[in-house]
Amino acid sequence: MTRQLQSDSDVRPIAQHAGTVLVGQLAVMAFSVTDTIVAGRFAEGALAALSVASAIFISVFVSLMGVLQALLPVWAELHGARREHEVGQSVRQSLYLCAATIVIGMAILLNPGALLRWTEVPDGMREEVERYLGVLAFSLAPALLFRLFSTLSQSLGLPKVVTTLQIGALFIKLPLSIWLTFGGAGLPALGLVGCGWATLVVNWLLLGSAVWLLRHEQSYRACRIWQRIEAPDWKQIGQFVRLGVPAGLAVLVEVTSFTLMALFIARLGTADSAAHQIASNLTALAYMVPLSLAIATSARVSWWLGAQEPVRARQACRTGLLLAVGCALVLSAGMLLLRRQLGGIYSDNPQVIAVASVLLVATALYHLSDAVQTLCVFVLRCYRITVAPLVIYCTLLWGVGLGCSYALAYHGLGPWAPMQSPLAFWLMSALALLLTAVLFSALLWRTLRRYGQQPLLRPAL
Repeated sequence: MTRQLQSDSDVRPIAQHAGTVLVGQLAVMAFSVTDTIVAGRFAEGALAALSVASAIFISVFVSLMGVLQALLPVWAELHGARREHEVGQSVRQSLYLCAATIVIGMAILLNPGALLRWTEVPDGMREEVERYLGVLAFSLAPALLFRLFSTLSQSLGLPKVVTTLQIGALFIKLPLSIWLTFGGAGLPALGLVGCGWATLVVNWLLLGSAVWLLRHEQSYRACRIWQRIEAPDWKQIGQFVRLGVPAGLAVLVEVTSFTLMALFIARLGTADSAAHQIASNLTALAYMVPLSLAIATSARVSWWLGAQEPVRARQACRTGLLLAVGCALVLSAGMLLLRRQLGGIYSDNPQVIAVASVLLVATALYHLSDAVQTLCVFVLRCYRITVAPLVIYCTLLWGVGLGCSYALAYHGLGPWAPMQSPLAFWLMSALALLLTAVLFSALLWRTLRRYGQQPLLRPAL
């Protein structure tokens, strides 16, 4: 990024940043797509077990990742204010927060039994789910530490570094998942857990590469990162916690409202679970577009705020929102028009394809609202607004989305009889996200009016 004011708009810098991030995010998503296709070809039961296990792992990982990713505005503001020399000390202090997230996440992944019993996951799935999560527990530390490196790189305007590593990792992950799952060259078939071992290997390789870059790459030297770690600065860590924990909890609510569907749907049988896994995988894949735009937009907004240019920050926000809506319309249309073809990529079971085709109609509506609320919540964090989004998420995504979905599926809701179908979960979740997007848009509009004409009075953390 540069300080030079452009007479037109922020379209080009945001689009370039987001495009680079998107390529990397798609490479990471290809990890999940690979595992889904490999598990589906190995056995229908493996695909159903992956649906449940992925729901738990994603809930844990993405929530904890949200705590760390919320620090992006902090480092982007320091970068915009030309205070790069302060970034290193801030990053080292964030390692204490990262260590806490690792301990919490591993404790959950190594002990999923209570959650599986509560959601009434069939006994036949539990053993395979627990074995898979047991392997992924030991991949959590490198995954979260690499996410911290990724957040730092995004804040400094260095997305290509992260994307290059993620693309390289994909070329290792793809053949490794196939080999470990199906066996060969003297190795027995490991089934679903083979995908977990492949993920573990790739995450440690990514972390090793990131550490080497921080040590040797010229682009990071101005930040003075590679120095002896200081004793905990509890004041600064407390500021991180006040910013990151509400953001992480908001992500937890958002993600669990999405992933807990898999656990509740599991009791409907393997065909419905497999179809839901296809729909959720494609939705998560499409989500990478607004996520990339949100990361790029928030980095740009925070950079302008650090440079004490609030009007430019507001313009960058508007640009990012328009890009997100336009891309979401294209992707939603694609889901509708190609729903049967997309289902056929993942499975050759006609029943699974038929159910998935119906679900993709609802996911198209889901994605459009998801794109708007994602962009809004990322920009709100730039203005340190994290508690209000958390309250909205809890009320709508858990209350309307998950609660009403469960009621409509198994008990009936108002005049509607029980649907006994995963479609109930997708319909109510789409409605909840629509309401969330409306409220977030209003909150963001109010925030931009409040801060859009004068520099912020608070310093960067």
